[in-house]
Amino acid sequence: MIQIPSDLNPGLVPLAFLLGNWEGAGVFDFPGEEKCNFGQEVVFSHDGRDFLEYTSHTWVLDAEGNKVRPLESESGYWRIDKDRKVEIVMVRDQGVVEVWYGGLADQKPQIDLVTDAVARTAASGPYSGGKRLYGYVKSDLMWVGEKATPDVELRPYMSAQLKKVVTPEEVAEMARNLPDMPDDGIAFFR
Repeated sequence: MIQIPSDLNPGLVPLAFLLGNWEGAGVFDFPGEEKCNFGQEVVFSHDGRDFLEYTSHTWVLDAEGNKVRPLESESGYWRIDKDRKVEIVMVRDQGVVEVWYGGLADQKPQIDLVTDAVARTAASGPYSGGKRLYGYVKSDLMWVGEKATPDVELRPYMSAQLKKVVTPEEVAEMARNLPDMPDDGIAFFR
Protein backbone atom coordinates (compact mmCIF):
# COMPACT_ATOMS: atom_id res chain seq x y z
CA MET A 1 0.00 0.00 0.00
CA ILE A 2 1.27 3.46 -0.90
CA GLN A 3 1.10 5.92 2.00
CA ILE A 4 1.38 9.67 1.55
CA PRO A 5 2.98 11.39 4.55
CA SER A 6 1.09 14.46 5.74
CA ASP A 7 4.28 16.57 5.61
CA LEU A 8 5.19 15.56 2.04
CA ASN A 9 5.52 18.51 -0.30
CA PRO A 10 2.27 18.40 -2.38
CA GLY A 11 4.21 18.49 -5.64
CA LEU A 12 5.91 15.18 -4.73
CA VAL A 13 2.71 13.16 -4.24
CA PRO A 14 3.15 11.42 -7.66
CA LEU A 15 6.51 10.07 -6.39
CA ALA A 16 5.18 8.90 -2.99
CA PHE A 17 5.38 5.25 -4.11
CA LEU A 18 9.20 5.55 -3.91
CA LEU A 19 9.33 6.68 -0.27
CA GLY A 20 10.84 4.37 2.31
CA ASN A 21 13.65 1.91 2.88
CA TRP A 22 13.98 -0.84 0.30
CA GLU A 23 16.16 -3.98 0.25
CA GLY A 24 16.62 -6.74 -2.27
CA ALA A 25 18.88 -8.34 -4.82
CA GLY A 26 19.70 -8.19 -8.48
CA VAL A 27 22.13 -9.05 -11.26
CA PHE A 28 25.12 -7.07 -12.55
CA ASP A 29 26.49 -7.90 -16.04
CA PHE A 30 28.60 -5.59 -18.20
CA PRO A 31 31.29 -6.49 -20.77
CA GLY A 32 34.79 -6.47 -19.31
CA GLU A 33 33.52 -6.70 -15.70
CA GLU A 34 32.73 -9.66 -13.46
CA LYS A 35 29.10 -10.79 -13.71
CA CYS A 36 27.59 -11.20 -10.25
CA ASN A 37 24.51 -11.19 -8.09
CA PHE A 38 24.27 -8.18 -5.80
CA GLY A 39 22.39 -7.04 -2.74
CA GLN A 40 20.97 -3.53 -2.53
CA GLU A 41 19.68 -1.07 0.04
CA VAL A 42 17.83 2.02 -1.22
CA VAL A 43 16.35 4.89 0.79
CA PHE A 44 13.98 7.54 -0.58
CA SER A 45 13.25 10.21 2.03
CA HIS A 46 11.93 13.77 2.22
CA ASP A 47 12.13 16.76 4.54
CA GLY A 48 9.14 18.76 3.28
CA ARG A 49 11.03 20.54 0.50
CA ASP A 50 10.36 19.98 -3.23
CA PHE A 51 12.64 16.94 -3.72
CA LEU A 52 13.17 13.37 -2.58
CA GLU A 53 16.59 12.45 -1.24
CA TYR A 54 17.93 9.16 -2.62
CA THR A 55 20.75 6.85 -1.52
CA SER A 56 21.68 3.43 -2.85
CA HIS A 57 24.34 0.97 -1.75
CA THR A 58 25.04 -2.31 -3.57
CA TRP A 59 27.45 -5.12 -2.77
CA VAL A 60 28.56 -8.33 -4.47
CA LEU A 61 26.93 -11.49 -3.09
CA ASP A 62 28.53 -14.94 -2.98
CA ALA A 63 26.69 -18.13 -3.96
CA GLU A 64 25.14 -18.35 -0.46
CA GLY A 65 23.91 -14.73 -0.55
CA ASN A 66 26.57 -13.32 1.79
CA LYS A 67 28.12 -9.88 1.30
CA VAL A 68 31.53 -10.11 -0.36
CA ARG A 69 32.48 -6.48 -1.11
CA PRO A 70 30.92 -3.14 -2.09
CA LEU A 71 29.82 -2.81 -5.72
CA GLU A 72 28.40 0.71 -6.30
CA SER A 73 27.01 3.55 -4.21
CA GLU A 74 25.10 6.61 -5.38
CA SER A 75 23.08 9.46 -3.94
CA GLY A 76 20.98 12.22 -5.35
CA TYR A 77 17.87 14.39 -5.44
CA TRP A 78 14.68 13.61 -7.35
CA ARG A 79 12.18 16.27 -8.46
CA ILE A 80 8.97 16.19 -10.47
CA ASP A 81 7.11 19.07 -12.12
CA LYS A 82 3.38 19.62 -12.70
CA ASP A 83 3.65 17.89 -16.10
CA ARG A 84 5.03 14.71 -14.45
CA LYS A 85 8.54 15.32 -15.80
CA VAL A 86 11.20 13.92 -13.49
CA GLU A 87 14.71 15.31 -13.04
CA ILE A 88 17.50 13.87 -10.94
CA VAL A 89 20.97 14.99 -9.96
CA MET A 90 23.06 11.99 -8.93
CA VAL A 91 26.61 11.40 -7.69
CA ARG A 92 28.27 7.98 -7.88
CA ASP A 93 31.19 6.68 -5.86
CA GLN A 94 33.15 6.00 -9.09
CA GLY A 95 33.64 9.74 -9.63
CA VAL A 96 30.63 10.38 -11.86
CA VAL A 97 27.97 13.10 -11.61
CA GLU A 98 24.83 12.70 -13.72
CA VAL A 99 21.76 14.73 -14.60
CA TRP A 100 18.80 12.50 -15.50
CA TYR A 101 15.53 13.51 -17.15
CA GLY A 102 12.42 11.48 -17.81
CA GLY A 103 8.80 11.13 -16.97
CA LEU A 104 6.27 9.40 -14.79
CA ALA A 105 3.96 7.19 -16.82
CA ASP A 106 0.25 7.95 -16.99
CA GLN A 107 -1.93 5.90 -14.66
CA LYS A 108 0.90 3.74 -13.29
CA PRO A 109 3.88 4.14 -10.94
CA GLN A 110 6.63 3.81 -13.54
CA ILE A 111 9.48 6.22 -14.30
CA ASP A 112 11.59 6.19 -17.48
CA LEU A 113 14.86 8.14 -17.29
CA VAL A 114 17.80 8.98 -19.54
CA THR A 115 21.03 10.84 -18.77
CA ASP A 116 21.22 14.37 -20.09
CA ALA A 117 24.66 15.26 -18.77
CA VAL A 118 27.58 13.22 -17.43
CA ALA A 119 30.69 14.59 -15.74
CA ARG A 120 33.56 12.30 -14.75
CA THR A 121 36.71 12.66 -12.70
CA ALA A 122 40.04 11.52 -14.11
CA ALA A 123 39.91 8.43 -11.85
CA SER A 124 36.49 7.23 -13.04
CA GLY A 125 36.09 4.51 -15.63
CA PRO A 126 34.71 5.07 -19.11
CA TYR A 127 31.04 6.03 -19.12
CA SER A 128 29.03 8.05 -21.61
CA GLY A 129 25.41 7.72 -20.48
CA GLY A 130 22.55 5.55 -19.38
CA LYS A 131 18.85 4.82 -19.14
CA ARG A 132 16.81 3.59 -16.19
CA LEU A 133 13.33 2.27 -15.64
CA TYR A 134 11.79 2.18 -12.15
CA GLY A 135 8.42 0.63 -11.38
CA TYR A 136 6.24 -0.19 -8.41
CA VAL A 137 5.00 -3.72 -9.14
CA LYS A 138 2.88 -5.72 -6.67
CA SER A 139 4.29 -3.71 -3.72
CA ASP A 140 7.92 -4.20 -4.86
CA LEU A 141 10.23 -1.58 -6.33
CA MET A 142 11.82 -2.96 -9.49
CA TRP A 143 14.40 -1.26 -11.67
CA VAL A 144 16.69 -1.88 -14.60
CA GLY A 145 19.67 0.24 -15.58
CA GLU A 146 21.33 0.52 -18.98
CA LYS A 147 24.85 1.84 -19.51
CA ALA A 148 27.00 2.98 -22.44
CA THR A 149 30.74 3.61 -22.72
CA PRO A 150 32.78 4.78 -25.70
CA ASP A 151 33.44 1.09 -26.47
CA VAL A 152 30.11 -0.52 -25.50
CA GLU A 153 26.72 0.52 -26.91
CA LEU A 154 23.86 1.20 -24.50
CA ARG A 155 22.83 -2.10 -22.93
CA PRO A 156 21.22 -3.38 -19.71
CA TYR A 157 23.81 -3.93 -16.99
CA MET A 158 21.98 -3.93 -13.62
CA SER A 159 18.50 -4.84 -12.46
CA ALA A 160 16.97 -5.56 -9.08
CA GLN A 161 13.78 -6.36 -7.21
CA LEU A 162 13.45 -4.58 -3.85
CA LYS A 163 11.02 -5.08 -0.97
CA LYS A 164 9.95 -2.35 1.43
CA VAL A 165 11.49 -2.59 4.89
CA VAL A 166 9.10 -1.94 7.74
CA THR A 167 10.61 -0.19 10.76
CA PRO A 168 9.46 -0.80 14.37
CA GLU A 169 7.92 2.69 14.33
CA GLU A 170 5.87 1.80 11.26
CA VAL A 171 4.69 -1.43 12.92
CA ALA A 172 3.58 0.58 15.98
CA GLU A 173 1.72 3.03 13.73
CA MET A 174 -0.03 0.12 11.94
CA ALA A 175 -1.02 -1.35 15.31
CA ARG A 176 -2.51 1.98 16.43
CA ASN A 177 -4.59 2.11 13.25
CA LEU A 178 -5.93 -1.45 13.32
CA PRO A 179 -9.72 -1.76 13.33
CA ASP A 180 -11.38 -3.35 16.37
CA MET A 181 -11.13 -7.10 16.06
CA PRO A 182 -13.65 -9.63 17.30
CA ASP A 183 -12.68 -11.39 20.53
CA ASP A 184 -11.99 -14.76 18.92
CA GLY A 185 -10.00 -13.27 16.00
CA ILE A 186 -11.59 -15.79 13.61
CA ALA A 187 -14.85 -13.90 13.06
CA PHE A 188 -12.82 -11.12 11.48
CA PHE A 189 -12.14 -13.41 8.48
CA ARG A 190 -15.73 -14.54 7.94
